[in-house]
Order: sequence, then structure tokens, then C-alpha cells
Amino acid sequence: MSVRPPILDRVAAAGHTIFDTGSYDLNLIAIRSKNREAGSFDDKFCIAFKDVNGVWTTHWMACTTDPGLPWLEAPGRESGTAILVAGQHRGAWKIDKHRNKYDALCQRLKPLPVYRDKNRDGTLDMVISSIEVGMWGINIHRASINDSVASVGRYSAGCIVIRDPKCFAQLMDLARRQIDYHPTWTSFSLTLLED
Repeated sequence: MSVRPPILDRVAAAGHTIFDTGSYDLNLIAIRSKNREAGSFDDKFCIAFKDVNGVWTTHWMACTTDPGLPWLEAPGRESGTAILVAGQHRGAWKIDKHRNKYDALCQRLKPLPVYRDKNRDGTLDMVISSIEVGMWGINIHRASINDSVASVGRYSAGCIVIRDPKCFAQLMDLARRQIDYHPTWTSFSLTLLED
């Protein structure tokens, strides 16, 4: 019997569900850093699951859970730029085209709560009174198609963005594998934790 990864103990301690029903029952976890200055891939993304032999496996990658500076300085909506609220967001994503260009995990299935940051500076403001719930297109996608990029820039207007395209390809491969093993498991959940 393999040992459950410590990150899942943290998910459980926060009162969230751990997915371990069968092979490739993916636990997608993002950890937002304490840094409140926008622009860095300073957050972490983890995929934790049991393989076909029942052995726990984890993959870690750099990401951002925050919008890039250009979107904070010039929000796309009057209420401000979206920042996903921490928590476990169950069954909100499915494989679909991000911006009609490439397969990603796209928010198509359930509304999500976001903070709205509208003061146009580079500091992330997460004020409870600004929370809105809706279908915002908070997708889980990659930055550049070719290389790891140095800064978030315009790659995120509130999405979870994986820095390295090879890591993102690994995420998508595992998402498809979950569906291959469990054809009815076409939705994906994300647990967002604060560091």
C-alpha cells in the first residue's frame, strides 16, 4: 500500500474531499503564494492520483492563480479583474477549447466565486465584499506554446495558468487518462489553497 501524499493531508485538514475512488481519479490542487504582487509564476500546481497499481503519484509544476499586471491595471470589466476565491471547487471544469484555440480545462459546468480587484494597481486585493459568483471562464491553461515564460503578463486575466507547456501537456494527458479509465468522469475539480 502506498503512502498518501502529504499535500492530500492538507486538503483533508481544510475539510475538502480527496478523490481516491480508482485509478486516475485526479486531485487537482493549486497553492497560492503569500506574495500579493502580481506578475510572477510563484504559485504551485499539483496533480495527485493513484496509478493503475494503486500507487499514489504526484506531479508538481509552477503556475499562477492570479491575473497578470496588465489585466489588473486595465480590468476587462467595470467591477474589476477576477481572482479565484480559495476553496474546493467541485466539477466546474471540462476539457474544451481555451479561447477556441487549444484543449484546456475550461470552466463550463458550474459558477465560481471570484474576488473583483478594481483599483488598478499591481497588488492583489481579495476583499470579501467584492466577491461575485458566475460563469467567468476561469480556465486552467498554459502560458506560451513553446517555452516557459518569465512573467505572467497577459496570459492570465484570472485563470490558473501553468508556466511550462510540457507540464501543461502532462496535465492534459492525465485528464484524458481519467476519462479513458472512467468514461463518465468528464468533469474536473480544483482545490485552491492559500500558502
